[in-house]
Amino acid sequence: MTQMMKRQVPLAAIVLALATACRGTNGGAEPTQSDTPGAIAYPSHIAAGGAVPRGATLTNPYAGDTAAVTAGAALFTAMNCDGCHGGGATGWVGPSLADGRWRYGGAAGEIFSSIYSGRRQGMPAFGGIMPAAAIWKVVTYLQSLEPPNDVPTESWK
Repeated sequence: MTQMMKRQVPLAAIVLALATACRGTNGGAEPTQSDTPGAIAYPSHIAAGGAVPRGATLTNPYAGDTAAVTAGAALFTAMNCDGCHGGGATGWVGPSLADGRWRYGGAAGEIFSSIYSGRRQGMPAFGGIMPAAAIWKVVTYLQSLEPPNDVPTESWK
């Protein structure tokens, strides 16, 4: 084989391997709720080299903390969340966060992910400007809201 052909064979093998590895079925799909409350599972991700990474569970460190609920309510207003989701998170331009219906899941980790990373239908990512502790306090506040008995039948989907 010539020197040029010796170089092309490994390069072709690398390109083929990368193309195969990058061919996913979910192309960045949203995470799904797993069996563990608050955990997020990504079932369609492809693990590099066949080694599946250990899963992580996002756990709210402030769950059940009434002081965190109060702080979260203050942060909800201070960060202008009520500008889209309305006072008391009952909905306005953005969907209600108090009606017990969640487009991307209502587990603590799923709500955290929505606030931290944002959502493409208009939810900005606050992970770059709010520390994780503050986001968890907002999550605690949102999960403390009792859904009303007369939830409208309109869906935000």
